[in-house]
Amino acid sequence: MRAIWKGAIAFGLVNVPVKVYSATEDHDISLHQVHNADGGRIRYQRRCEVCGEVVDYSDIEKAFDEDGRTVVLSKDELKSIPAENSHEIEVVQFVPSEQLEPMMFEKSYYLEPDSKSPKAYVLLRRALEDTDRVAIVQFALREKTRLGALRIKDDVLVLQSLLWPDEVREAKFPSLEADIRISAQERDMSAALVESMAADFEPDSFTDEYQVQLRQLIDAKLEQGESLDTGETFGVEAGEGGKGEVIDLMEALKRSLDRKRGGEGASATGTADEADDGKGDAGEEEAKPARRSSGTKASAAKSSGTRAAAKTGTDDSGPAAKSATRSTATKSTSAKSTASKSTGSKAAETKSTGSKTAAKPAAKTTRARKPA
Repeated sequence: MRAIWKGAIAFGLVNVPVKVYSATEDHDISLHQVHNADGGRIRYQRRCEVCGEVVDYSDIEKAFDEDGRTVVLSKDELKSIPAENSHEIEVVQFVPSEQLEPMMFEKSYYLEPDSKSPKAYVLLRRALEDTDRVAIVQFALREKTRLGALRIKDDVLVLQSLLWPDEVREAKFPSLEADIRISAQERDMSAALVESMAADFEPDSFTDEYQVQLRQLIDAKLEQGESLDTGETFGVEAGEGGKGEVIDLMEALKRSLDRKRGGEGASATGTADEADDGKGDAGEEEAKPARRSSGTKASAAKSSGTRAAAKTGTDDSGPAAKSATRSTATKSTSAKSTASKSTGSKAAETKSTGSKTAAKPAAKTTRARKPA
């Protein structure tokens, strides 16, 4: 990095010499303009509208128009402004960080110690750490007096220039002045959606998709030339975007929650075999919703604290299924019978205290007993 400015932080009577570096940079791919007919580069010229001559940058001055009059300001006159000549970052206040409006943040700069001993630099950094506050500063940079916030990042002092209050526009929209009612159900659904998407912010997990795809387009163009097919390059039709259908607000919330939940667990439309796959006794409770949705009901009878769970199958093409269709099943004579009548399923039956569930073959007539 190259220092863009040198000065000193005025911390009371303490002087902290520093070098200033731009903390951010643009990662966008640089494109230039060409004539679409022949690919010729487009160049901009500084041409005087009075004499028509092309003017060198060194011969250009700045001016201000007011009431039909033009005031020309030379470079030397602009440099004579006292604030422009100041190389001091003056600390004027120490404030809680939560009082700063993020919209006011403009650009960030790293500050490096610019003296043989960085003791004063470290002292100021420790003062900010111990008090858990941000220093509000004033400084001049590039022909502009600026407001700034001095904070710490990774043991380095960071200067963030702030917009002046009159540079932040006031937001007044008539559409928000109407009396809009939000139901309790809508608030609960939106809160549940927020909770399902809650996470710690990790900037490295995000990607500038446009720049990645622009690089992909450039590489494909270099390889294929004018025969490039953008549909094949990106796998979608050119201009195809993410325009979704306009739906009801509650319906949108429900779909959003279903999508999040569907990605985190087993699908609610799965079969019992899918839910039981790879699960032991511990997965029995998780498999129940899948069994219910597949149309097969399983009932469990309790006998002296012992659970007897009925396991059911959904495959109708097996030998047991064919045998079961040939046999005549005896109807249950008890209203409290817990036997399952599903085709191809094994009926669960509770016996005496502490006994395990015994499954009878589907080909035999199944009799249901009253639970003990």
